[in-house]
Amino acid sequence: MEVVKNLAILGSTGSIGRSTLAVVAEHPREFTVAGLAAGRNVELLAEQIRQFRPARVSVQDGEAAARLRELLPSGKNPEILAGPQGAAAVATAPGVDLVVSAMVGAAGLEPTLAAIEAGIPVALANKETLVAAGSLVMAAARERGVDLIPVDSEHSALMQALQGQRREDVKKLWLTASGGPFRSWEAERLAQVTPAQALRHPNWNMGAKITIDSATMMNKALEVIEASVLFGLPVEQVGVYIHPQSIIHSLVEFVDGSVIAQLGVPDMRLPIAYALTYPRRLPLNSPPLDLCRIAQLTFEEPDLERFPSLRLGYEAAATGGTLPAVLNAANEVAVAAFLEGRLSFLGIPRVVEEAMRAHAPEPLQNLEQVLKVNRWAREFAQRWIEQKGALALS
Repeated sequence: MEVVKNLAILGSTGSIGRSTLAVVAEHPREFTVAGLAAGRNVELLAEQIRQFRPARVSVQDGEAAARLRELLPSGKNPEILAGPQGAAAVATAPGVDLVVSAMVGAAGLEPTLAAIEAGIPVALANKETLVAAGSLVMAAARERGVDLIPVDSEHSALMQALQGQRREDVKKLWLTASGGPFRSWEAERLAQVTPAQALRHPNWNMGAKITIDSATMMNKALEVIEASVLFGLPVEQVGVYIHPQSIIHSLVEFVDGSVIAQLGVPDMRLPIAYALTYPRRLPLNSPPLDLCRIAQLTFEEPDLERFPSLRLGYEAAATGGTLPAVLNAANEVAVAAFLEGRLSFLGIPRVVEEAMRAHAPEPLQNLEQVLKVNRWAREFAQRWIEQKGALALS
């Protein structure tokens, strides 16, 4: 009989966090929730606390913590913490068996690294952790003997396809991308994309930032870097196919010409559940994959001219060092500006490219360096948007 697994979920109010808790609710004998960390959505967090009864929670800042205390009934409530230190405390609490790292953006780096250094396995959905500090994170995981289990559907698919295979037999990893809502749009139309249009993903239900990244294909750029780091292959051995149906999540090509692909309906609960109980699989209340109904699976090459974010991802990965952290941080600022109406859709990759060109890459050395570079890139991107963002709106 399997022992109940005690989870700490970072980013519990986001799309991955909510899906993780849905898996927990479906299998209450498999899991308990030791801790939850969220941002400022304290209303949803209060509901999660009432349902899952964690001993410790964390929110973005003191103001959010005060609001959360007001929402909870008097009596036995969890310890409420705030800020990066609070999220790290949730991740490293005594008795935690697995940390689900699902915070969006660079905010997930510090608590994820804290969990690894505490020797706690991590189910990793926060791709920015490996993008910004990949070699540092992987070195820490090796030193502590900690498992990093991917949650992203693409990297979970690669992990599954690689089971039982010799790494020296791998020729190439292929990630698939839906192409987002603007796959067939001409460049002139892309200049007029609105946030409302970009937030309508054709296949997946994701948070705002990830959905915009999917529309620009920056999400795939980040995943290319993550796959290279996670599976220890040069970026030249990581390719991308546009696959609009989102049924094949990734493929592994071997030196003899064989290809193994992982298929499934576009439901994040599947890779989440696999990460939570690896190497076991849980039965899930999800619709089966009906290939006869789907009837056709199509593929095409990505257009790097219309969607330059993917090109920038390959450039950052090839250079390495601190450049991927710059790409990631500048993109976070640019996406926020686009959602606020201060930057055009095509302005997002432009801001990222300007930040990358202005940065002198250095070899990765420590977390303090990564955080310093992250701050620099954010400040650079913010200044560029303030000074030239109006031009990028035209």
